[in-house]
Amino acid sequence: MVRIEFYVLSSSNPAERLRAACQLAGKAWRAGLPVFLRGIDQGQCDELDALLWRYRTESFVPHNLHQDDPQAPVVIGLDQEPSARQGVLINLNPLISPFVERFSRVIEIVNQDPALLTACRENFRSYRQRGYDPKRVEL
Repeated sequence: MVRIEFYVLSSSNPAERLRAACQLAGKAWRAGLPVFLRGIDQGQCDELDALLWRYRTESFVPHNLHQDDPQAPVVIGLDQEPSARQGVLINLNPLISPFVERFSRVIEIVNQDPALLTACRENFRSYRQRGYDPKRVEL
């Protein structure tokens, strides 16, 4: 069964949400897991790509945009089908991925933006209705 976790940030700053996504992607990659970072749109994907290059100067997280290398250890994309199985999905999109079953773990990153909170609460309920047992994790 896929493990679903909602990582909750205390601020509403969108930049902190992206930084948390990069940190979690790096941690999962270092644990040997393939990662799919799912953005809202191409602009956010490009922002994640740039942030992964600079967010931590002492370490490198090998990554690429899906259209450039869908086999990269950390793939940044939208709704493309992931090429790796049993990895980690870090979902920044307010909608549930159509490929949830392809992952062993799904991380939804929530901040205190009211619209995002509403969408994530709905996703939490939807995961439960689908038979998952989502967990809340405070960051």
